[in-house]
Formats: sequence, C-alpha cells, structure tokens
Amino acid sequence: MATLHISQGIFHLSATRTLTLDALTLNGGESWAFVGANGSGKSSLARALAGELPPAKGTFSSTFLRPARLSLEQLQKLVSDEWQRNNTDLLSPGEEDTGRTAAEIIQDEVKNAARCAELAELFGITPLLTRRFKYLSTGETRKTLLCQALMSEPDLLILDEPFDGLDVASRKNLADVLHQLNRRGYTLALVLNRFDDIPDFIEKVGVLAECTLTHVGARDAIMAEALVAQLAHSETLAGMTLPATDDTAGRTKPAAGAPLITLRDGVVSYNDRPILNHLSWEVKPGEHWQIVGPNGAGKSTLLSLVTGDHPQGYSNDLTLFGRRRGSGETIWDIKQHIGYVSSSLHLDYRVSSSVRNVILSGYFDSIGIYQAVSDRQHFLAAQWLHLLGMAQAGDAPFHALSWGQQRLVLIARALVKHPALLILDEPLQGLDPINRQLIRRFIDVLIGEGETQLLFVSHHAEDAPQCITHRLSFVPDGESYRYQQDTLR
Repeated sequence: MATLHISQGIFHLSATRTLTLDALTLNGGESWAFVGANGSGKSSLARALAGELPPAKGTFSSTFLRPARLSLEQLQKLVSDEWQRNNTDLLSPGEEDTGRTAAEIIQDEVKNAARCAELAELFGITPLLTRRFKYLSTGETRKTLLCQALMSEPDLLILDEPFDGLDVASRKNLADVLHQLNRRGYTLALVLNRFDDIPDFIEKVGVLAECTLTHVGARDAIMAEALVAQLAHSETLAGMTLPATDDTAGRTKPAAGAPLITLRDGVVSYNDRPILNHLSWEVKPGEHWQIVGPNGAGKSTLLSLVTGDHPQGYSNDLTLFGRRRGSGETIWDIKQHIGYVSSSLHLDYRVSSSVRNVILSGYFDSIGIYQAVSDRQHFLAAQWLHLLGMAQAGDAPFHALSWGQQRLVLIARALVKHPALLILDEPLQGLDPINRQLIRRFIDVLIGEGETQLLFVSHHAEDAPQCITHRLSFVPDGESYRYQQDTLR
C-alpha cells in the first residue's frame, strides 16, 4: 500500500513565511479534506503533498508513483493561454479559430481516445469534446481539466478548491465522481475553503491556521472544533460599519425614480448560437436581484451588457441609468455608477500594484492608479484595510496575497465609492467561511444605507445577502434557457 509521510516538515514559502507540518500520514485509498482560512498555506500544502515543494527541514517520504495536483490558478492560466494562442478579435474574414478542443486538452499529455471518451462520459461532458476549450463555462473547463489529470491514472489526486464556481448540480456530480474514484482505490486529498464543501464520503480532515497544520483527525471531531472557532470569530463582526464615501469624487447620480436597468427582448448570440434568448428584464428603484442558473447559461453575458463591456449592447434595446445604450454615452458614464467584481476582473488585474493602490483604484474605475489621489481617499483606503484585517499589508504587493485575499481586496475596491449599482459575479468564490460572512455583512450594511442596488450572482443559495428582493433564474429549456422572475419580498 502506498504511503505519504511528513515529519517535522518546514517548507519555505517566502523569505518570511514558512509552512509547518509536524506530522501527517496519508495511506493509499484514503480520502482527505484540508480546510483553512485565506493565507493559511492550503495551496502550499497541496504543492507539498504533490512533491513540488521540498521541505527545508524535516522528512518527506512518499511511495505514490503518479501524484497529480489541480488548482483554480492552473485552470485560469490554461484558459488564458488558449486565448493567447489565437485572439479571435484579430482574425481575418474566413480565417479559422485555432483554439484546441476539449478532447485535445484532455489528451494533451496522454493520447488515448478511448480513455478520453470514458472519462468524458463519467463527468457528463461527452457533447463538449468537439467544442473549443476556451469557450466552455467555468464548470465545463473544471471537468475537462479533471479528465486531463485522470488520463495518466494518478494514484494520488490532489484537488485545490475543486468545487468553487460550480452550480449545485455540478458540485453534486463532481462529489459523486470523486466518491466513485475513491471506491476504485484512488487516494484523494481535497483542499477547501468551506467546511460545508467537504463531501459526505470524506473520512479525514486537516485544519490549517497561519501556515501550520494544527488539527488532523476524524472528520466529525475536527469539524466540531472548527465550527466552534468560526462561531467565536463571527461575534467580532457585531457593530461593524463601512467607511464613508468620497464626497469629493464629483460623480453624478442616476435620475431619481428611474429604473437602473431596462432590457427589452434582449438577444446575444455567437456563431448563430443564442447566449441570451429574448430576455426582457427591469431593475426598478429599491430592488436587489439575485441571478441564478447553471454554468454556461449566460449569466455573465447579461452582466457584461449592464457594465457596457459587451459589444452587442448597442444592438439591443437597453437603457442603463436613464440613458438608452448607444445615445452618445461613454463607457465611463456607465461605469461611474457601478461597482463590479468577477473572476474575469480578477484575472485582468495583472498590473504590479500595492494592496492599498488596488483599493484606491476603485475611486477611478481603473486597473492601476494613473492620477492624483486625495488625502481623503488615502484616509478612507486605510479604513478599508483595517476592516479587511490588512492594516499592516497596505504596501505589500497585491499578487503576494493569497488568491482569496486578492478577491477580498477587489470586493473592497468595488465598494469604496458606494455605487448606485453593485454587481457581484460569484464574489465569494475562493473565500473561506469567515471572509464570506464578512463580505455578506459588507453588502447588507451598504445596501441598508438605501442608495445602492445589488445584482448578485452565486451558485450557492446560502450565499445570498439578506437584502435580496427579487430573483432572475436561468432555467434549462431544451437546448436553450427560459427566464423566470420572482419577487421574494
């Protein structure tokens, strides 16, 4: 039986940070989940288990022959690389798209068409094998990459945040598949932010805090201890208030009493394939909408119309903040009223910047700082850093933070100007339970002030803030979707 053992392990993460694993043993056929807060060293633990991060001190031994590690960052890099292979905006008329298909991605390292077909059927993505990988939804790309990892039949499968960004059905399907793999003898190690993401079949749990593996043991006992710690921490959020807005920003306000968004018979298509199919939708004053639906349903496409980023916004009957789209408004006339967070924005924020400057850039709707910052804006940014628990990290490089910490800073960036419309596309993805609660508290406090309306997209129903008043659901209907609009209160 294969075994991995770490004793008194010290792993250097940077000049000042180390990962400490005093004692950890994984045996062949076991199922593990490692859970911890943002910045606790979870992703570094995954690298250590895969043998990619050798210890500076202590011992590491493993008789697993084919370990495989998957992470959200690896997936996003692969998607980015595929777009770099061929920028379709620059193609000449008649020129073909050279992006690789899902089948080609799956067989990138191991060429075996029969096994590729078998894995695709297991994950329910057989119809996607001939489609271009870069056009797949988040959930579809996740399953494709998992198939790729399984092509080599790894004996230790390490998954870093495998459920983030997946809808309810996809999460259940993935958990069922992982359970099947475990029953077939695969050794599994899942690295998670959420305790409630631990699948039912997981037998053992480890908890990381401040880059130290503090608890290891049976699932039920460890989860009981973690929940007590989580409850104690949540009590510190009582009485939290947001920093004030920047009154000197000189931003105009939308016309009083007018709907923020009116879309009439909206249609968006690509290569004659409808992404949005005759959607009529209005966001009236005082309404806060949750937008729900499966991966690939078109939720992010709808949001890109609202933010002014989608070129087909001009061809639709779309009115934003009282102005018909295409009536001479600039993109900044739209964005000045919006605070926005999405996985795409996170991926686009590649500039070298300090944590403080990322927050400050929210006042200017820019990626980076390109104009003078006022003393008041600096003062307010310091207050945001304090609320985020990053008062000492303001001058640190943004990209030196963990993935979840980066997302937390980007959410603060969206909130600093107290926008008329706050658009959050999977804002809690990659965040641990404490920070999820913190962000929901941020949202409800801001909405409670009565000047900001919310569009909230999340696959987790329990993630919706208390302020939600309406729900727009993308409901599968044959090969397309129909739209259901409900008043919640």
